[in-house]
Amino acid sequence: METNSVLVAEDDPLFRRILESWLGKWEYRVTAAEDGLKAWQVLENGNAPQLLILDWIMPGVDGIELCRRIRSRKQLRYPYILLLTARDDKQDLVNGLNAGADDYLTKPFDVNELQARLRVGKRILTLQDELIRAREELRFEAMHDRLTQLWNRGAILDFLYRELERAKRTGEPVGVLMLDVDHFKRVNDTHGHLIGDTVLREAAHRLHQSARTYDWVGRYGGEEFLVILLNCSAEDVKKQAERLRSSVADTPVSTQAGEINITASIGAAAIQGGDIDQEKLLQSADSALYRAKELGRNRVELAWAN
Repeated sequence: METNSVLVAEDDPLFRRILESWLGKWEYRVTAAEDGLKAWQVLENGNAPQLLILDWIMPGVDGIELCRRIRSRKQLRYPYILLLTARDDKQDLVNGLNAGADDYLTKPFDVNELQARLRVGKRILTLQDELIRAREELRFEAMHDRLTQLWNRGAILDFLYRELERAKRTGEPVGVLMLDVDHFKRVNDTHGHLIGDTVLREAAHRLHQSARTYDWVGRYGGEEFLVILLNCSAEDVKKQAERLRSSVADTPVSTQAGEINITASIGAAAIQGGDIDQEKLLQSADSALYRAKELGRNRVELAWAN
């Protein structure tokens, strides 16, 4: 988020131009509004500045009401509000802060004090951005596999549960693919775990790139992956499974140990309507995967879970 962007709401045209001049010299990007209503319209835009300078007395919507409106909204980022006022009564200042202002300046004020208070606001907004970024990173790590960056086991199973619940209501078919990288232990034993990690990352990348945009792809565990196919008949499940198998097997993986050929075995299962059971669906896909391995690997075997 741009912390050098500031909204100025001031109905006095002369003072508004003075503020714009000062802020421009301090390298702020200024959005100016001549009253509270126009400022509110700016703030309803998703790209509105987060650093706000609001005059207390304005026609239509004054600074206090604007503060209340801003604080009543549910929003990811907290805007920092500096309230400008000619009032110096302590109760007025308390009312302004209680309405949602973070700081205030009493007119007339020193230009250096304005600059210093804006720096405080920028520091707070910068800290907020860092906290939001850290939270998003934690959220990502909680739901994604660290090695492959795909959805982790907990997340992909949660998505499967949700999709099956939705399928109960809509009657749409749902398919799952249980995919295993063939002879992966041999890769690790021959080339080491770092090369094995490279192979897994590339397999995951190929699966993600080849899957349909609205399907789910996750790491189920070890060298196994789980793919959830939405609104997919048994025939479509087989077709998508073959597509993913080819994406893994058609091109060798380039590693520091040279090019390594890999293949994948896939067990596919589909279900539609009725009493949809997640465990039964997964067991069907797992049994089909076992059969694919027994029949020579690098192939797709289909089971109908109903």
